[in-house]
Amino acid sequence: MTRLAVFGGVYSNHLALRATLDDIRLRGTDLTWCLGDLGGFGPHPDRAAELLRGAGVPMLRGNYDDAVGHERADCGCGYSDPRDTAFARHSYDYTVARTAPEHKAWLRDLPPVQRLEIAGRRLLLCHGSPRRVNEFLWDSTCPDSFLEWLLDAFAADLILCTHTGLHWQRALPSGRHVVNVGVLGRPANDGHPCAWYAALEIDRQVGVEFRKVIYDHQALAAEIEDEHLPPEFAATIRTGWWTTCLGNMPAKERGRGRY
Repeated sequence: MTRLAVFGGVYSNHLALRATLDDIRLRGTDLTWCLGDLGGFGPHPDRAAELLRGAGVPMLRGNYDDAVGHERADCGCGYSDPRDTAFARHSYDYTVARTAPEHKAWLRDLPPVQRLEIAGRRLLLCHGSPRRVNEFLWDSTCPDSFLEWLLDAFAADLILCTHTGLHWQRALPSGRHVVNVGVLGRPANDGHPCAWYAALEIDRQVGVEFRKVIYDHQALAAEIEDEHLPPEFAATIRTGWWTTCLGNMPAKERGRGRY
C-alpha cells in the first residue's frame, strides 16, 4: 500500500499550511504533493513559500504560481464576475509585490502536471484540469461520462486536481477515480473555519479520505487586517463562509453556502 497526501490552494495561509504539514507528519505518508496556487488571498506570501520549500514538498505550477513567477498582468484565475475579478486584482497585486525574487524564480520552474504510477495505476496530478490550468471541475457539473472521457483522453486511472476550493471525489463505474483535493488557504464554504486535504491509500483498491485541519484562523484573519487586505477576506477566514469568488460557482454548490 502507498499512502499519498495531497493538497492545493495554500493562498498564502502559512498557518494552515504549517498545521497541515504537522498533521501529515503525525499520521505518516509515503508521498506528499501540493497541486499549486501557493500565493493569493492571504498575507505574507513568502512565509508560505519558505515553509513549503523548507519541508521539501514538491509542488505543481498552478495558474497563480505561473502568473506571480512571470509577473503577468493578472492571476489567470478564470473568473468571469466583475466583483470577483476586482478582488482577485487586489490580492494579486499584493502577492506579486511581496514575493521575493528567489521564490518567483522557483515558481517559474515548477512543472504544470505530474504523472505517477502506483500499484499499476496511472496517476495524473494537475491544478485545474488536465485540459487547462484554470479550468473549474465542480462536482455538480462533472457527470460520470465527462470524467470517464477525461481519464481516457489523458491516459489516467486517477486524476487529482484542485482550483475550485471545494473538495469532492468520484469513484467511477470503470473503477477509476477523480479527486478534487480542495484547498488549505480558504474554508470550504460550509461554516467551518478549517483547512482540508486529501489522503489516499492505493493498492488493489483506492481509498480516499478528506482530512480536516484545525489551525489558528483568528490569528490569520488578524494578519489579513493588519496588511489592509479586503475585510471580506478576513470575514471568510473567521466564519467559514465565502464572501468572494462566488460568481463562477454553480447553483448547487452556491446553494450550500450563506451568500
